[in-house]
Amino acid sequence: MDITNTIAQLKQEPGFTENVGMMLVHNGVVRGWSRGDRKSVSNITVKVDHARVEALRQEYEKKPGIFRVIVETCEGTLKPGDDLLFIVVAGALREDVKPVLAELLDRVKDEAVTKSEAKIG
Repeated sequence: MDITNTIAQLKQEPGFTENVGMMLVHNGVVRGWSRGDRKSVSNITVKVDHARVEALRQEYEKKPGIFRVIVETCEGTLKPGDDLLFIVVAGALREDVKPVLAELLDRVKDEAVTKSEAKIG
């Protein structure tokens, strides 16, 4: 995802200026070490349940004060530094946007994305 382009397109949507006072962006990247044991990782293999991601996106886009939710997932074999997950949440107020981004991020990771790591050594 080109974040700059995505935000520029979002700003052109009808109703944007009337409904958006905050946008938050999550750009998850592949770490070079494992969360569990902090061993070095050469790559990860990612599988995505795209239907579940879309269902979650639609669910959170209906939350009060939310104008638009955009989610892009990357899958396949990825190496440290590669983009993994993009989420953009645009809404009226920070009180609306912050909890939606946090909760949606956790649910996408828990319910729609599986990863396996190839560790070094």
